[in-house]
Amino acid sequence: MRESLDNSNDELKRVDHLIFVSLKYTRTVDVIRNTIDRMINALDFSMEALLKYAKEKKKIDSYPNIPGQKAAILERVYSNEAEIVDAVRFYLNLRKVIRARYTKREEYRRHVTMIATTESEEVEIDIDRLREYYEKTKNFFKFCENLIEGVKE
Repeated sequence: MRESLDNSNDELKRVDHLIFVSLKYTRTVDVIRNTIDRMINALDFSMEALLKYAKEKKKIDSYPNIPGQKAAILERVYSNEAEIVDAVRFYLNLRKVIRARYTKREEYRRHVTMIATTESEEVEIDIDRLREYYEKTKNFFKFCENLIEGVKE
């Protein structure tokens, strides 16, 4: 459990560096995609820690390694925790965006944008939206850490 949280924290450090250093100087869609990949990994590790916690508390017997099934189990087990349900939906949305076909706009400029075309919509991700996603991911990690370690805010 702690190992999963540590892995998630390590991924968040990498995301932070990508956003505030790499993206500042590079401004390419490849860096945006890499950042989203790292956020997905951080969310995945946090969700894994929650599943281990649920298993320890005897809420579930076991959990699969398949990301979609992990998400479904988390939504079912923690259906009363709005923060977890929102984070799982956010995670699934990021996975959908990263697998979608994408185009680039204004590369090497301040307003570099990745336009991902999913089956239902077009999603535009620029530096500002990426920072919002980072904040969501970081807040979910802190929530998981507090829940697992028993710290109440």
